[in-house]
Amino acid sequence: MKNKALKRLIFGLLALPVCFSLFSFTLPSTIKKDTVVNKGFKLKTIIVDAGHGGAPSGTGHFSHGASGSFSTERGVTLAIALKLQKAIEKELNSVKVVLTRSTEDDVSWERRSEIANENRGDLFISLHCNSLSDRVVREAVGHKHGRTVYKSVRVPDRSGKGVLLLVYGLHRTREEEKAISKNQLAEGESEGAEMNAGLDPNDPESIILINQYKSKFRQRSIHLANLLNTEFTETDGRQSEGIREQGVLVLCHSAMPAVLVETGYINNPDDEEYLNSEKGQNEIVSSIVRALKNYKDEVEQVVK
Repeated sequence: MKNKALKRLIFGLLALPVCFSLFSFTLPSTIKKDTVVNKGFKLKTIIVDAGHGGAPSGTGHFSHGASGSFSTERGVTLAIALKLQKAIEKELNSVKVVLTRSTEDDVSWERRSEIANENRGDLFISLHCNSLSDRVVREAVGHKHGRTVYKSVRVPDRSGKGVLLLVYGLHRTREEEKAISKNQLAEGESEGAEMNAGLDPNDPESIILINQYKSKFRQRSIHLANLLNTEFTETDGRQSEGIREQGVLVLCHSAMPAVLVETGYINNPDDEEYLNSEKGQNEIVSSIVRALKNYKDEVEQVVK
């Protein structure tokens, strides 16, 4: 291990101001400058993950995700992902977008994380559609011996509406540590350029380094989620359920800041129409791009 470079990076990471509330998720609108950590860093690669997918050719397995009355999550997320790829590469200078899937075929969550790490992504955005499970209610079906007879029936719950942002839960930190230590970051190609491949989990300096990366990635994940939520609610006027922690495997196994965007409730008639419309998809893409521009400026310390 390159001890001098490693120590310099550790001290730099330790200098990162802890300006985020990990409990309320109410964060400052900007990231404070940290010339040691961010000096020269550029946001180069964004991974866009279209959630779920159809059965690959020759297999019987598929995970089309949630369904509405006329559409599926796999189709909606792919359409938005393809639009988002074009918009990011057009609007954000020199940023490359890697899709985890570009067809209807499903990709396992393990492979999605591998794609993100193999391409040394600086950011991971996973697109999904939300849905509520059916409610179980008791319904009167007749009378017997002077008593009302009931049976349990399932009733669709279409009350969900709006967006939801997810970041990985703290109970998944061990898995994220493993992903960070395993992920090989080439010299000079990412923010973690001085982190060698195959960090020794028993080495104190490696442990400190991994923990600092973990802390920074989590802070930035929550911050990006806040930027996205602001765009969705204040610019588009959409309802939001806010930002939540959840044990999303594809997020914690991707060694980079990561946010899962529930773009709307596909089993709500109004949301389904919106998610499938050009207007709706374009608004969702535009909101994500605006949030990414703000995020990019902050992590690259662009002064306006």
